Amino acid sequence: MAARETKISVKGLAKAFGRNHVLRGLDIEVEAGTSVVVIGGSGTGKSVLIKSILGIVEPDAGQILIDGQDVLAASRRQAQALRGQIGMLFQGAALFDSLPVWENVAFGLMAKAKIPRDQARVRAVETLEAVGLGEPVADLFPAELSGGMQKRVGLARAIATRPAILFFDEPTTGLDPIMADVINDLIRSVVSDLGATALSITHDMASVRKIADRVAMLYEGRIIWEGPAKDIDASGNPFVDQFVHGRADGPIATIQAPQRRAG
Repeated sequence: MAARETKISVKGLAKAFGRNHVLRGLDIEVEAGTSVVVIGGSGTGKSVLIKSILGIVEPDAGQILIDGQDVLAASRRQAQALRGQIGMLFQGAALFDSLPVWENVAFGLMAKAKIPRDQARVRAVETLEAVGLGEPVADLFPAELSGGMQKRVGLARAIATRPAILFFDEPTTGLDPIMADVINDLIRSVVSDLGATALSITHDMASVRKIADRVAMLYEGRIIWEGPAKDIDASGNPFVDQFVHGRADGPIATIQAPQRRAG
């Protein structure tokens, strides 16, 4: 079987906010057509990694290559073209409250692809149908939708332009277990249907097991373990083992509960 090409390559990525060194020479590669999930506790730098690739955060050092081209060294136009391949599902869906659902979904189609409104609406409804919604919700506003429906609208917006790369930021946060599983199934199916490369960040192990081909563990600003998702329960890494099984005892420091005074 021929090796896949590398779609995203991050090398030596570093970022500090004042004295807080969040990323400390992070390296990770994502092969084309695969789904990689980065796990790690809160504050370990998962979101900073995603935001650095998107250009929301400017790293202090390192390289971010998409299709072999370093977006940090590219011209503004070249960087925009490379990042233009990315569709993003934000943690809170991040829908525009003042726009109806179909315009939320079609926002990128009209703003970037310059597709006329009537054609954009047709594409938006088709995309909504792909995530289990459709015409009945197209003219509703985000506030009229449940949390799970908002996530699906956010997913529809992420895939509406048929991107080559998809990012998922804590895609199941705030959802009940059943709806979380629905979202995981949708993510798996849309990534497969598009033939896209996916990079997700989450601490939800049920989500990891459903959507990941490969898993990488981020701790203290570096990737400390990476391997196939099927190997996550037998990683041989005590940090990964503690995180995956949600144990208080282990090498990852936890906040100790204050001891009750005697008497």
